[in-house]
Formats: sequence, structure tokens, C-alpha cells
Amino acid sequence: MQKAIKKLVIAGGGTAGWMAAALLKKVFGDTLAIELVESEDIGIIGVGEATIPPIQIFNQYLGLDEKEFLRETHATIKLAIKFENWRVQGESYYHTFGAPGATLGVTNFQHYWLRAKELGLKESLWDFDLNYLCCEQGKFNKIKTPNPVYDMPYAYHFDSALYGKYLRKLAEQAGVTRTEGLIEQVKQDAETGFVKALQLKDGREITGDLFIDCTGLRGLLIRKTLGVTYEHWDHYLPANSALAVPTERFDTTLPYTRSIAHSAGWQWRIPLTHRNGNGIVYSSGYLNDDQAYQTLMNNLDSKALAEPKKISFETGRTTKQWHKNVVAIGLSSGFLEPLESTSIHLIQSGIVRLMKMFPNHGISEAQVRAYNAESKDEFETIRDFIILHYHVNERDDSDFWRDMRQMAIPHRLQEKLALFKETGAIFNDANDIFRDSSWLQVMLGQGLQPADYHPAVRAYSKEQLLEVMQNISTAKQQPLQKLTSHDEFLALYTKS
Repeated sequence: MQKAIKKLVIAGGGTAGWMAAALLKKVFGDTLAIELVESEDIGIIGVGEATIPPIQIFNQYLGLDEKEFLRETHATIKLAIKFENWRVQGESYYHTFGAPGATLGVTNFQHYWLRAKELGLKESLWDFDLNYLCCEQGKFNKIKTPNPVYDMPYAYHFDSALYGKYLRKLAEQAGVTRTEGLIEQVKQDAETGFVKALQLKDGREITGDLFIDCTGLRGLLIRKTLGVTYEHWDHYLPANSALAVPTERFDTTLPYTRSIAHSAGWQWRIPLTHRNGNGIVYSSGYLNDDQAYQTLMNNLDSKALAEPKKISFETGRTTKQWHKNVVAIGLSSGFLEPLESTSIHLIQSGIVRLMKMFPNHGISEAQVRAYNAESKDEFETIRDFIILHYHVNERDDSDFWRDMRQMAIPHRLQEKLALFKETGAIFNDANDIFRDSSWLQVMLGQGLQPADYHPAVRAYSKEQLLEVMQNISTAKQQPLQKLTSHDEFLALYTKS
């Protein structure tokens, strides 16, 4: 398609549509006309309430005021996810956004910690993680210091429907056109198959040069119109259903997400300033809807504010997330269960990838191939990280957990687990959004214990190494006394 892209049409609103509209309008300004088509008659899934730290970069680029953003979306701070009952029932661990320990010598902190444990160190890995210490005490504040020992990366819990509305206001003020209407037909060029217009139910036609498919799980443009296939991953991740329900908020707002494993799935609890978000993710092959309903409702920590909402999904990815002149963003590009809060991040990375590879004088097939290759790699590395939580477990209380432990896993994940188990080393793939500390915490938390560590740590004597570990532990503890509670932070920060 050798034609300059002068008009972009976004099919569908919600979080994905308005994130795309806001960012691309910010980048291209008046050089690109953007029209978003959505219908009030079509609901949004709207349960993606937890995020990971890169959302800060997205918000900052848009010029959002953090205090206003927190108020507008009823947001709270997220330092970690607490995984309960995942390895065995009755035990828990955290996957924090921090990096345990500090930089020492030529290799990663875990090698020094493993050697120190062998020499009698009592502290867990997490005792050297400021995010963990704050989670345990319910504290948070911004620490302004150049010392990386005090880094405390964070993300947010927020109401995703309100976030979409907030970005809609910003995008419309910047010049994005919103059109209300139901899409009845997608019109294609007879020769090229490129999409040329969206025909609405009332007969109007919305034409464009490039289209973004934000129509959710149905993938109206990318799958139903262009016929792009879907790669199913239910053999790795059999969960295909969720029930979501809001409940009353607590007086104390914890700065982390809870993920609580049950007999055939897991339950989330996400704290917002006006309510809690709750839900259960499960496989219909192991748990029927009535059983899932009872499991969820019997394990709520506060009063339900509505009846649970059922969501059905197919874990996997659209095999070409950019095909012809359509780019799939959000659920139309694929679905991974929200275990590690990646749904909104995948929206963000898809938009940023398009921004970086945006066509100039026509759509380049080389660009499309590069976009699809990077998207595929990103989806697969997140998939593998989620599989890790299920596969490495020691539960023996249900067929579900036994089957997860015995299933065949992707080769790349097999190699990653083998390397860590044998040597304590972790190597990351280029497009893996989860870095060493994330893999480390989940592998250890799920019970994977390395048999060895890097030989460089033997350069420290026992006395030297234990002293270094004590100094790091003391440094990590130092800020805690001066930090406010999470609720005090939110009240003072958002008021100013």
C-alpha cells in the first residue's frame, strides 16, 4: 500500500482504544487525523485494574499529572503481587517490582545470597528487598535519593474504565474525533483486501488509511474480516473463564495485589480507593461455573457490591497482530490471564511499537514483519513466565495442580528452568518484560532451589560476605521508620 497515512481510524474504545488515541495524537499532532468509533451499547470487560511500572512512562509522556491521575481513577500504589498457596497450601511469597539486594562484584545478588545461606545466613531473599519490607508494613512514600539501594519501583491499581474515560477527555481535547455508532460491516478494497471503511448501522461510512482493531476478544477487523488465525495456548494455560465482582473497600489499603490459589484456579484482590476488585480465574475442565461462583463468594474479604460478571476467553495470540492495514491492539491481539498484570502493558507496548514503526509513505512489509516478530516474542515470554507459576508447584490436593506439574512446557522455558536449577543463573530474552529479579523471585517462591552459584562469590571470606549482607540488610531497613502508611501517602499526596 504505497499511500501516505493521513487518517487513522480506531475501531473500539475502552482502555485500549483511548490509550492508542491519546498517545498517537500526542506524537503526531495535526499531521495525523484520528477518529475513534465506539458504541455505548457495547460494554467493555474493564477488569484490568492492576499494572506494572512501565505505565508510569506512558502517563509521563502524555503529560498526566500523577496526583490528578490518582484522584480521577481511584488509584492506589502497587509495589508487588503476593502469591498465596501457589507452591503449597498455607505458604506465600511476593513478586515485587524491586530488585533484592544490591550490585556486588561481577555477578547477580542471588549468587552472593546463596553462598551466604550456605554459610549460615538466616534472612530470606526478600528481607533484602525494600518493596517487600514496605508491603509487609503497609508503607509507601517517594524516596528521593540517587542511591539505587533505596529504589522502590511501583505501579498502580486503578479503575480501568475510569482510566479510559480520563484518556478520552485528554484525547478529544487534543483533536481526536469520537464517533458514536455500531459497526455493521467492514469494507475492503476488492484488489488488495485492505480495509477501506467501517460502515455503521445507520449507514455512515468511516474511511481511513490505517485501522487499529480495539474491538476486544471478537477481533472484528483482524480476525473476522481479514481472517488472521488464532494460536491457542490452552494446552499450556487451561484457564478459560473468570468471574469478577466488586466489593467494599477496606479501612486499610494494602500496597500490593493478592493472588490466592485455589483447587483449580486462583483469585485476585485489588485495592482501590472506592472499592476492591475481586475475581476468580479458572478452567471449566476442572471447575464448573457454580463451583467457581461458590469458591469466589466464600472467599471474599468484604461485602459484594454486585453479582459476579462472567468472562470467557481463549488463551493465545492472534498470529499476525499487524496484517495489511490493520493493527490489533488489546484483547483483539491475544489474551493472557491477568496473573502478572500484563493486559494493560500489552496494550501500551503494542501502541509504542506501532509508534516506533509507524508507516510514512506507505506500509512496508519489512515493518510489518518486524512488528509481528517482536509482538510474538513478547507474548511468548510473558506466556512462559505465567506457565512457570503453574508448572513449578508442590501441591498434591487436586488433579489440576498435578496436571500442571506434569504438563509439557515450551523448550525456552525448559532451558531457563534447567539453567537456574543447575547454576543459579538467569538470562533474559530481549523482549521479555520481566527481568532477572522477577524470574528469581517466582522461581524461588515456587520452590525451585539452585544446586550451585557463581564461583566469583568465593573471593569473599565468610566474615566478609556475612558483613556485606548485614550492611545491605541494615541499609534496606533504614528508610522504613520515616515512611508513612500507604493510606497516609494517598491522602496527603492527592490532596495537594
